[in-house]
Amino acid sequence: MTRDVVFPTGRQALYERNRYSPAVRANGLLFVSGQVGSREDGTPEPELDAQVRRAFENLNAVLAAAGCTFDDVVDVTIFMVDPEKNFEKAWAIVPEYWGDAPHPTLTGVGVTWLYGFQFEIKVVAKLPG
Repeated sequence: MTRDVVFPTGRQALYERNRYSPAVRANGLLFVSGQVGSREDGTPEPELDAQVRRAFENLNAVLAAAGCTFDDVVDVTIFMVDPEKNFEKAWAIVPEYWGDAPHPTLTGVGVTWLYGFQFEIKVVAKLPG
């Protein structure tokens, strides 16, 4: 099987350097790799709120490259460093991007390390059509 990979505009070199695909289409679904609050050069935004916003913007760019929006998302997994400290601050930003109910399913995981980031979001979306 050849993977049907989706690349957002302008970030293909970053994914190739790190050896993974941003998203893969399969059986009517879009599987999106974890998106973090990385700038164009791959470095993290310094503050948590900026990381969360940038992670959603990076996610939305991947979704758009596949013809999707966040409204097509059916499953979300978030990873957060020090969730006891960071969850409420990060979750206050989510409604800016999340949309109205009904919401997708959600799994939240507290982690100790995210390659220099504090927040990561990965999703599965239903492809249009």
